[in-house]
Formats: sequence, C-alpha cells, structure tokens
Amino acid sequence: MNLRAYIIRRAITAFVVFLIILSINFMIFRLLPGDPVRSLFQDPRLTPQDREQIAHLFGLDKPVWMQYLLYMKNALRGELGMSFTYREPVWDIIAVKLENTIVLVGTAAVFAFILGITTGTIAAWKRKTATDFGILGTSLFLYSIPTFWLGMMLLFALGSIVPSAGMYTLGAVYHGPLDKFADLLRHLAAPVTVLTCVLFGQYVMLMRSSLIDVLQEDFIITARAKGMPERSLLRRHAFPNAMLPIATITAINMSFIVGGAIQTETIFSWPGVGRLMFDALLARDYPILQGCFIITTLAVLVANILTDIMYAFLDPRVRIG
Repeated sequence: MNLRAYIIRRAITAFVVFLIILSINFMIFRLLPGDPVRSLFQDPRLTPQDREQIAHLFGLDKPVWMQYLLYMKNALRGELGMSFTYREPVWDIIAVKLENTIVLVGTAAVFAFILGITTGTIAAWKRKTATDFGILGTSLFLYSIPTFWLGMMLLFALGSIVPSAGMYTLGAVYHGPLDKFADLLRHLAAPVTVLTCVLFGQYVMLMRSSLIDVLQEDFIITARAKGMPERSLLRRHAFPNAMLPIATITAINMSFIVGGAIQTETIFSWPGVGRLMFDALLARDYPILQGCFIITTLAVLVANILTDIMYAFLDPRVRIG
C-alpha cells in the first residue's frame, strides 16, 4: 500500500472515531447531575415567557434526540454553539483561552522535552551507577507526584517571591512591550515549573529505557567492536534510534497542549482552556465543555495520524501496510 492510500485509510478511520467521540461527548454531559436550565434561570425577575424564550434560544426545549441531531450537524460544520453563561459563541471564547494555554503548556512541554531527553540520555549512558540511580529516583518521584499537590507546595514556597495567580498583574501600567513580557515571565514561572516537573519524569524514564534497549542491539556491539569512539557511537547510532519511541509521546503531549492543564491552571488562576473547562463544569455549561472536548479530540487524532506517517519516514523497518 502506498503512502497516499495509507493516509486516506487513516483519515477515514480517524473520522469514524471522531463521530463516535462526538456522540459520547454529547451524552456524557447529559448524564451529569444538575440542571443547566436552572443555572440559566436564576434571575427571579424572569417571567415564564422569558424562560421559554431563553430555553428555545439555546434549544433546551427540544427532545434529547433532536438536540443530538442539531449538535452533530453544527459540530461537523464547525459551529460549537452559544455558551450558556457567557452568552457568546463558544469558539470566540475558546480561541482567547487557547492562546493563553499554548503559552503556558507549550513552554513547559519544550522545557520538559529538552531537559528530559538530555537527562534520560545521561542516565542510560551511566546506567547502574550512582548517577543513574539518582536520576531515575528523581524522575520517578516527580512523575508520581499529583500535579495539584506540587502546585500547592510551590505556592507555599514561592508565593512571596513570584506571582501566584493570573497571567498579568491587575491594574499594571506597562511602559513598553518588554515590561509586559517581563510581567508575563514572572507569572509563568510557577505554573511552568509545575508542568515541567510532571512531564520531565515521563521523558526521562522513556528515554532511558529506550536508549538502554538500543545500546544492547547487535549493530551497537559491532560498531563498538570496530573501535568507534563512544561519543560518536552514542550520537550517530544509539541516540537517533532511541528517539523513535519519544516521537510518539511527544506528538501526543503536544496535541494535549490545546486541552490545557486543568489542575495547574485552576491552582494558579491561569486564564486558559483548562480553567475554562473547570468553570464550565461547575456552571453546567454544556456548549463550552463540548467545544473544548471537540478541539482536544481533533488535536489527538491529527497527532496520531502525523505520528504514524512520521514513523514510516524515520524508521526504515516500518512498512506501510
């Protein structure tokens, strides 16, 4: 099977999966406790006629099956609906929050990748030494720590040094772009540190395991027997082959950037997609929740397709079939 046919087949499969997830996305929020209509109609001044008009506006007066058909039709057309609480189009709301999330999670993902790959390589190269044990123990500790706990501990430790909430200082007057950027960096310090630590352990353990497996391959033993210097062996043969499993986890992590980090964004009051989903869940704002889940689903599906295609180019042992 050629590459074009493979891409078409994967695209069709992804589309079917997307339709299934859309259906689950619709039903799962209808099963949650609470009534979205009640949250909309808390104003005692509303008359019964006003309530009926608002229910009709949001389609809440229709049967569930009709809501489902309208939801699928609008979702496939790229219309995510109107927010119950913000009274604005869902996409307009998510687009603003998405920029903030990419700044936060994207920065942490880059730092975690660079530090994790470097540290994991050192651990594998120095395996069964004190360096390896120290790195492995640290990465396991960081990987197992709950994100919310690490965030709260960082707030207690650094709350008086770096800003602990928001993206910018409220009411601040900036004298130029550099002042605004410096304020952003101060607010990024704590949440980026939390996310970097959590992702760091994952990269270290995966890189270490992958590189140790590669170093035991026959072609590595042969190259070492021929007298190839250890650094050249690592750089030219071992490291490129060990990066193949990393490509998969990196693509998946990058796809989740659009989904935000709910715990971290909530703890540090970061105005991103994760905090938006948390607030929407409390308010039973179904359109916001569904819109966030749709965007995250698309990102994951696209990342999986690109990863499969990338594997065919990176590893000659992989054949498209």
